[in-house]
Amino acid sequence: MLIAIFFVYQRDTAPEPSLGGAAHDMRQSPKDWTGVEKDGSSLLRDLRDGRIEAVGMAPHALLVSAAGGERYFVVDGRGSFASLVVAEAKTAGAHPFQLFVLPDSTVGAPADDKRALATARDLAGIFLPFFLLALIVYAMRDSIGGGAKVVEKPAGIGFGDVIGAGEAKHALQDIVDYLKDSSRYRDIGARAPCGVLMLGGPGVGKTLLAKALAGECGARFIATNGSEFTSKFYGVGVQKVKKLFETARKNAPCILFIDEIDGIAKRTSSGAGPAESESNRIINQLLVEMDGFEANEGVIVVGATNLADNLDEALLREGRFDRRVHVKLPDVRDRGAIFRLYAGKLRTEGDIDHDQLARLTTGLSPATIAHIVNHAALVAARAGSRSVAMGHLMEAIETTRIGELNGAERALRERERRYIAVHEAGHALVSAVLGYGKVEKVTILPRGGALGVTLVTQEEDQTLVLRSDMEKHIQMLLGGRNAELAVFDEASSGASQDLQQASKLALDMVGRYGFGEDGALFSIGALPAQHASRQIAVAVRQANRMLDGLNLQCQQLMRTHRGALDAIADELLANETVSGERVQELVAQRAPLALAA
Repeated sequence: MLIAIFFVYQRDTAPEPSLGGAAHDMRQSPKDWTGVEKDGSSLLRDLRDGRIEAVGMAPHALLVSAAGGERYFVVDGRGSFASLVVAEAKTAGAHPFQLFVLPDSTVGAPADDKRALATARDLAGIFLPFFLLALIVYAMRDSIGGGAKVVEKPAGIGFGDVIGAGEAKHALQDIVDYLKDSSRYRDIGARAPCGVLMLGGPGVGKTLLAKALAGECGARFIATNGSEFTSKFYGVGVQKVKKLFETARKNAPCILFIDEIDGIAKRTSSGAGPAESESNRIINQLLVEMDGFEANEGVIVVGATNLADNLDEALLREGRFDRRVHVKLPDVRDRGAIFRLYAGKLRTEGDIDHDQLARLTTGLSPATIAHIVNHAALVAARAGSRSVAMGHLMEAIETTRIGELNGAERALRERERRYIAVHEAGHALVSAVLGYGKVEKVTILPRGGALGVTLVTQEEDQTLVLRSDMEKHIQMLLGGRNAELAVFDEASSGASQDLQQASKLALDMVGRYGFGEDGALFSIGALPAQHASRQIAVAVRQANRMLDGLNLQCQQLMRTHRGALDAIADELLANETVSGERVQELVAQRAPLALAA
């Protein structure tokens, strides 16, 4: 220990070697070398040429004294040139030079702002990879969580808040009873359905019905959709399915609602690549979760779609989605109640005939009715009205079903207006005389692609249609063309759509419903496509003969009620719009003509 201390003392107190000439001046006044800055290539060239007399190595630069008294410095923040100079000094040979250290020199040192920028750059180089890795992990974790949303208190919605859908409510009632009192079912060995598949068109209320199911039985509600299971990260889709069912089991009893479940699609085996393989793995995981490998006690999976054909067959077997509930369009009474519900939220004036509105919206979904009511408010506001009237609702229905007023009447000649008026009068006359539906309104104001419109509604929605009703419908479709022939002795091209619908209905009567003249009951719908051509040809001939017979009856009706036809057409030309009540009055005021046998 004493020897070591003495050795250090001797080293620390040893006299510094004497420096002379340029090296001494550089040590005493390094600032004299800051006038000229050169790059590293100039320094190396001077070293090879033997022009260097002394080099002082500062922390951030090299101070150089060259032959002829030249003085300059080279910035060397990373020490790259210093190592080359040291290596050159060891092999200087015939051109030795002085090499020493200037530890206190600040020549070439960066300014404070540059030093801070360099520090920031170095720190960024260290921490940026870790930040990017953490960001990827977070994104994958968030993606695995999916779009599932837990609604803790859906009890504010029950079956009583859903208008219509009586058949669907009845089908779901045993699930409500099971979740409320499962012991009663367990005692006799019964179990609740694992999955319920709701089938129905867009906007019929499948999501609202699923929420009402959760609210009715006091269960939590978890909502997601089929597209949420896909991901840009391989394997994340499978983790989403696991996470979703894990969340459902933790929140049991609950309703797990998967909207647009057809987005998961079907399993395929065409070998299209990793994307297809990932899709298959997602479906397989969903099948496993629903198949009872894990106890899903108190979890009811409810899927909703309007494309049941796109679902995988294994998903539809018993034990998975083993209950199918068809959510149908509302009937005329339900549509009236829906109009009362949505119209009650608006500021209205005058009498609102909800029953008439319901008749005019046959085949429309609750979502479409909600749109109609909202559009009526927009129409009223556009017209400067402070409340919604019946006329605004009628305008909204016509806009939704037919199209906006397009102003094409300005481009129509008087002869064309007369043809349109006679054509629409023919439709209205046949409907009024034969009693097919109720004429609500006739107008020759163009809407959408139609130059005129005759609105005919049914008092009740028809589930079963009689042959006589179909024949009346065909005659009403042919009424426009026959009215043109009765008045002008020449028909126009305006009946093209009417003829298409009449032909389709006549072909269905013959080929599907057994109403052909030969009484054949064979349906062309049962034939494969490759064997149907001959049978269809026979059905087309019979349908054509049926159209000819109904067309003759329609022509006779036009001749018999020619006075009423002219009166309706004249009123249309004068007022552009005639109400259904006025049509009935004009028909009743003009007695039918007695035709000669």
